[in-house]
Amino acid sequence: MFWPAKLSIVSLVVRSAHRPSAAFLTTLALAGLLALHAGLALRSTMQRSLTVDEIFHVTGGYFFNTLGDYRIHPENGVLPQRLHGLPAWISGAKPPALADNPYWRTSDLHVISHQFFYESGNDHWPFLLGARTLNLGFSLGLGLLVFVWARRLGGNHAGLVALGLTVLSPTLLAHAPLATTDVAATLLLTASVGAFWTQLRTGNRWWMLLSAVVFGLTCVSKFSAVLLLPVFVLLAFLHLATTPRAERSIGAVAQGLALHGAAAVFIIWASYGFRHSAFAPGAPPGDHLIVTWDWMAERAGWQGAVVRWINTHHLLPEPFLFGYLHTYVSSLSRAAFLAGDYSVTGWRSFFPLAFWWKSTPVELAAVGLCVITAALRWNRLGAWALRLAPLLVLCGVYGLAAVTSHLNIGHRHLLPIYPAIFIAAGVALARWRVSSRARLAVGAAAVGLQLTTAAAIFPHYLAYFNLFAGGPANGHRLLVDSSLDWGQDLSRVKPWLDAHNPGPDARPVFLFYFGSAHPGYYHIPAQRLPLADGLKAAVPFVRLAGGIYVVSATHLANPYSPYHGPWTSSLENEYQEIRALEPVFDDYHRDPDRRAQLQREAPAEKWRQGWTRYDALRFARLSHYLRVRGPDAHLGHSILIYQLDAREVAAATAGSLADWRRLIEQAAARKP
Repeated sequence: MFWPAKLSIVSLVVRSAHRPSAAFLTTLALAGLLALHAGLALRSTMQRSLTVDEIFHVTGGYFFNTLGDYRIHPENGVLPQRLHGLPAWISGAKPPALADNPYWRTSDLHVISHQFFYESGNDHWPFLLGARTLNLGFSLGLGLLVFVWARRLGGNHAGLVALGLTVLSPTLLAHAPLATTDVAATLLLTASVGAFWTQLRTGNRWWMLLSAVVFGLTCVSKFSAVLLLPVFVLLAFLHLATTPRAERSIGAVAQGLALHGAAAVFIIWASYGFRHSAFAPGAPPGDHLIVTWDWMAERAGWQGAVVRWINTHHLLPEPFLFGYLHTYVSSLSRAAFLAGDYSVTGWRSFFPLAFWWKSTPVELAAVGLCVITAALRWNRLGAWALRLAPLLVLCGVYGLAAVTSHLNIGHRHLLPIYPAIFIAAGVALARWRVSSRARLAVGAAAVGLQLTTAAAIFPHYLAYFNLFAGGPANGHRLLVDSSLDWGQDLSRVKPWLDAHNPGPDARPVFLFYFGSAHPGYYHIPAQRLPLADGLKAAVPFVRLAGGIYVVSATHLANPYSPYHGPWTSSLENEYQEIRALEPVFDDYHRDPDRRAQLQREAPAEKWRQGWTRYDALRFARLSHYLRVRGPDAHLGHSILIYQLDAREVAAATAGSLADWRRLIEQAAARKP
């Protein structure tokens, strides 16, 4: 009995000596989750074409870095855009010709960006991919911040659960590897409220300095940083209200706020090279920014007057002030789509519904867990509310701003509330009064389900919709633009056509694309309709016929057309009246002699406006049929494919109102 007992003790000691410590396992899990996030994000972004806003971020950042000129895209944060422009600058990308360029003089970001990407001899893909990779650093930083915060409140288990939910969220995976400002702003907003609350509660001057610097960086990441002002005020009042009278110091709080303001002003000036003007002295001159100050002042009310006064007195750089005011004016009225409805002033329900449809089941369960835990532990609710105060106040202020906003174009604008949910859920789970094994099992299951969801939708993260929304195939009926279709799937069109429409007998292809990518870059053999162009380029008139119709989900919903919504008798009358000119439009395009004759009757711009108006009406009529008919295929859920015969096209675009209605009724009757 002696030797077996002795051997068992020795083997136990040996096993214990080689057993990984909890710290080692936690570090391994942390590194593994961050690496998994990076891998999924990078692999997915390799399969995405240029998205709508990326072209502006990269081009703007390129000119910020190379010329010190801020006329292109000042309405987004200068800090992330400088980062996005680095690969193009380092690779020696060539700018378009700027001297005597009317679009450079008028700061037209759409045309200048298109010239930079597609007309200057640059292959944009390498520097776009570089910008996307650099942007991934913001999401990795966000994951690390979420882990540290949740771990501090609830231990390693809370930290890892919160981290797993964060880095495997389809919403973060969709936007982390894109050259945009959303993830950078999410990281800095979250970090800023945390640092501000910490310096209030500790009174530590180093924390105060760090908080001031982070606040300044947030101000140059995105203009939603303005929401930190009410957040800081509310947190300051909460701190004073919960601090014993003997320890309370209004002067210290005021001093901290003043330091934050001073740091923000300094960082803003430094980010723009300590120069007031948006136009660089050595660059070709400009007449004005994308719109004039007077144009914005007419629409901005009291904010316009305040910002112009600050600009007149050179208290802050012109591009920063212009960018803020332009963002504010743009948010006052913007066409939007929500589940078949249209508005230019938005809906109170837009963001709650977007959250409900585009959050994973685990994320929705995380919200439920937080609510249930608060209800069950109501006796300790006050203490935990104080610990989570910066996250709760940020969610409250940001959520209220989102719900009351008129800018209803993207679920991505809710990104800053997700880290707070994940941190709170991780802490709530860690505080459950059950065995550690049970908590571990539930946490592992939650992260595993989040991973399953991310794997199932890979690589189409922008198109994620949950089961309550009917899945990604139903997404185009609920939300469009950056909630689903940001132009990311154009690169999938050519391979699909090669497989399904090959050879000399290929049917004609008509492209209605929403995005900034150029079909020519991907060698897509399609006739591109004027509706899909926004670059002030002359697009020829196209007669529609039977063939393959490639339609972006955003254009199918048609929110940015003046002819969205129900097809009325007045629209039908207008359409039939202008449709009589279709043969004339066709002659104008194909016959130079006839074109010269027609231009003697009306200038070229009038003819172009005429067929552009006709195209918009024609597509609006066609899209009503396509929405009822349903697609034959989809590419990444954001581009829909319709194989239409000549009879369908004629009835949808050239027939009488009775023909059109009959066609739609037949399509509705065929649907299951």
